[in-house]
Amino acid sequence: MTDATVQTPATLATTGAGSSQGKWLKWLVHLVVVLFIAFWFMPILALLISSFRPQIDTASSGWWTVFARPVLTADNYLLALDQLRVGASLGTSLAIAIPSTILTVILSMIGAYALVRMKFPGRTALSLLLVALLITPPQITLVPLLRLYNAVGLSGTIPGIWLYQVGFTLPFGIFLLRGFLASIPQELYESAYLDGASELRTFVSIVLPLSRPIMASLGIMAFLWSWNDLLIPLLFMGGSGMSPPITVNLAGLVAQTTQGQGPLMAATFLSVAVPILLIISLQRYFVRGILGGAVKG
Repeated sequence: MTDATVQTPATLATTGAGSSQGKWLKWLVHLVVVLFIAFWFMPILALLISSFRPQIDTASSGWWTVFARPVLTADNYLLALDQLRVGASLGTSLAIAIPSTILTVILSMIGAYALVRMKFPGRTALSLLLVALLITPPQITLVPLLRLYNAVGLSGTIPGIWLYQVGFTLPFGIFLLRGFLASIPQELYESAYLDGASELRTFVSIVLPLSRPIMASLGIMAFLWSWNDLLIPLLFMGGSGMSPPITVNLAGLVAQTTQGQGPLMAATFLSVAVPILLIISLQRYFVRGILGGAVKG
């Protein structure tokens, strides 16, 4: 015979009380999370509503009054895209951010794989140099690089900004990906070598598919850093005939008051809509990649 636990009234009452406390704690956690989401989303909601309100309403009342008097118009977006050239600025920002992100992810992946899998003299010193570059402020290189860009003809060009942003994002990218690649089991590499796979084949067929979450995480961060960058495009694209990036355009619009707040709100929302869509679409990869690269290796 097996011993059976006797359920006394006191035990049942204790179990019921514990279950009730667990439910209340669960609901409390959910409430706190919902409140955090609401506080985080409220500025974006205010920006979206203000971008659709007429100029006279925006100047005379707060955005929350739209719920009592819902008067909306798309004139602010038409003005922002037509007269303020926000569409061209968005195109310039995409032309900067997308290639910069792709180059950062590809070069970081190659560099991290080399540090993890390849044996060569100076590998430890190179790893320490990458860590040192993480704490080096990029601002100290602005004057020398401006002089170099003026000498070689890269000043005022988009490829010049690619070189700067990729160069100063690579140390972090290699550091992040290195921790993830070091956690891949050694047996996978040995199995690939036994099957006759070359180093390139192993990298393409095994390492890259396994690294998609961490590559997506790095891509999101690199894109946000490039998209939100104001100082580098302002300095390195000064005097060029191209439309300025959206950050530079918005900085100029803030100093102007002739167009009113409505077009500025519309232009600002368009500038934040792209990163928000990117984060929402890739959030599951972002969380998995950051956890995998931060705690292993």
